[in-house]
Amino acid sequence: MLGEIKGLNEECGIFAVWGHPGAAEMMYYGLHSLQHRGQEGAGMVMTDGEEMQLLKGNGLVTEVFQQEELAKLKGHGAIGHVRYSTAGGGGYENVQPLFFRSQTGSLALAHNGNLVNANALKHQLEAQGSIFQTTSDTEVLAHLIRRGGHIDMVERVKNALTMLKGAYAFIIMTEDKLMVALDPNGLRPLALGTYDGAYVISSETCAFDVVGATFERDIQPGELLIIDDNGVDVQRFSTAQRSICSMEYIYFSRPDSNIDGINVHSARKRLGMELAMEAPVEADVVTGVPDSSISAAIGYAERAELPYELGMIKNRYVGRTFIQPSQEMRERGVKMKLSPVRGVVEGKRVIMVDDSIVRGTTSRRIVKMLRDAGATEVHVRISSPPIKNPCYYGIDTSTTSELIAATHSIEEMCKEIGADSLSFLSAEGLVKALDRPFAGENRGQCLACFTGQYPTEIYSDTLHPYEKI
Repeated sequence: MLGEIKGLNEECGIFAVWGHPGAAEMMYYGLHSLQHRGQEGAGMVMTDGEEMQLLKGNGLVTEVFQQEELAKLKGHGAIGHVRYSTAGGGGYENVQPLFFRSQTGSLALAHNGNLVNANALKHQLEAQGSIFQTTSDTEVLAHLIRRGGHIDMVERVKNALTMLKGAYAFIIMTEDKLMVALDPNGLRPLALGTYDGAYVISSETCAFDVVGATFERDIQPGELLIIDDNGVDVQRFSTAQRSICSMEYIYFSRPDSNIDGINVHSARKRLGMELAMEAPVEADVVTGVPDSSISAAIGYAERAELPYELGMIKNRYVGRTFIQPSQEMRERGVKMKLSPVRGVVEGKRVIMVDDSIVRGTTSRRIVKMLRDAGATEVHVRISSPPIKNPCYYGIDTSTTSELIAATHSIEEMCKEIGADSLSFLSAEGLVKALDRPFAGENRGQCLACFTGQYPTEIYSDTLHPYEKI
């Protein structure tokens, strides 16, 4: 994926295992399959029913989890996390899972998403005496649980969850149980699987295939699953109103994952087909920007009855130096990440399909690369609507002023990136192509970054100083 170059990054991926003696090994492979969701840090917490152990660090899964360290982790239950820093920034202390010890027992948390009322809750908790050890919004839940009184742990968790606003898929673990919660809008994906009598939780179903688990079902909005040695108890802490992030289908999730019963590759292919119907153009060849746009490009070519070719090749051996959130690194990394195939594009009218345009910098460089390789025309087609609004739910989209579609018309963007033509998929076309099995105008998906209609209240202290809602 080109998220590290384009400035479109998901916050993280989470994975959990309960009831298997090889939990540490399963965690390693599960998190490795979710590596595309975060490359800045990884961690896991293990329990044997009496004691919990933490292993985490900055870097990729293969860098953090060395064989010698993994061999020391013993237990049948584990939660894990890969992260890309958004809320709270980077640093070792913010690498998850967060782990807390106390006289009444230990607590570990892993979180995918972003809490829009985290700052308000932090002020409230600090006024009551809480001291925060990290700058991550995830720690808010730990304090809410700890300050929940002497009632049952499950009830404390449920009460704490009702105070949170925003996007969250939480995995919470104590010595003897695992708790899994999804926010009332279901903004982030989360699924339940089984393996040889054990339970497996993952941000994406692709991890089940890697570890050999069987997919059971998607976890529903407002659900709390309590998993222990007696099995699974399903409770509800809020009413359900599904609003899955559309970018999971468009860009973030792996093509071999399924969300709400819809395969991501098939969904992206339909996006490309719908785009071809909405924005046809005379051309000789269709190509996609590797990797996330390949499926959409295949769909576009199929519907347009044009040949699909590998007009660009991705270099898979670029070091992690180029998976950094600085704009300078993004721009410098484009040429090392992608190379045009001259034999495919030279003398051709090329349709370049991409999944999104954030700042426009990468699109401009790719268009120029194709022209330098001999393309006579470059027509850019985007398999999503223009991103005009920031995301407050855990995706690192910029402030409005940095989003090119928020400050430029399509004609101006076309000129800015140097293309012969530019077209985006409509919001209506997006909903139609995904064909999700939900009622309502948006079919149970969030379109906020395209339309500005947010499914939750956005708190003023979460905004950039110059932003307004």
